[in-house]
Amino acid sequence: MPEKTIAGQIVELDEEGYLKNPVQWTKEIAVEIAKEEGIPELTPAHWRVIEFLQKDFRERGEVPGMRRLHKVGGIPTKELFDLFPGGPIKKAARIGGLPKPASCV
Repeated sequence: MPEKTIAGQIVELDEEGYLKNPVQWTKEIAVEIAKEEGIPELTPAHWRVIEFLQKDFRERGEVPGMRRLHKVGGIPTKELFDLFPGGPIKKAARIGGLPKPASCV
């Protein structure tokens, strides 16, 4: 298991850069991972997506897909692509300290 220092904390990552232990996640870590993903600033709209993903993951045990984010989370698909370009669910899950979504290859 690779380790990396992010926002001053040593965290365990899987081979694709997702946190192995979601308990290690902090908002400061999220900000740093977002920068790595090409998102210079996390706006309230970003946090709304991240918080929905985390809540849904705690309740269901899996990262929700695009359809669930839209239907249950009320977040339009176009907005997701605007906020997290190039793979919204994958990027938002990584930033949110969650495992790689099963729907992403």
